[in-house]
Amino acid sequence: MAGMATVMTKRKLRVLIGKPGLDGHDRGAKVIARALRDAGMEIVYTGLHRSPDEIVETAIQEDVDAIGLSILSGAHMTLLPKVVEILKQKDAGDIVVFGGGVIPEEDRQMLLGKGIHEIIVPGGGTQKTIDFLKAKFPDRF
Repeated sequence: MAGMATVMTKRKLRVLIGKPGLDGHDRGAKVIARALRDAGMEIVYTGLHRSPDEIVETAIQEDVDAIGLSILSGAHMTLLPKVVEILKQKDAGDIVVFGGGVIPEEDRQMLLGKGIHEIIVPGGGTQKTIDFLKAKFPDRF
């Protein structure tokens, strides 16, 4: 009808939470996933033991805005940059990648230099993660 305003609804932020590599501990990933969901985001959880290729493929198929990777295995210096590299290869480098886990500060700085947008370590991680995503995507909240 003429003269009626069209109401645009913004799409919820879609975040994939992944557990790359052989790390079998996923409690933290599930806590973060639940907190993000409760903050109004749509969550895609990949489950345990996913390769960087599987994570990227799922992220592209699910049209996510961000990927959060939980790593406690010590393989963060290999697995996180690999996800960023594959995203770029698949023309999906605009997907924001962040990580969490027990990651030393010097490794954190190197990861930030390799295209990881943020590293969140244990201790208040749920609110830090929510705040990071709200700052990164202010128009989606």
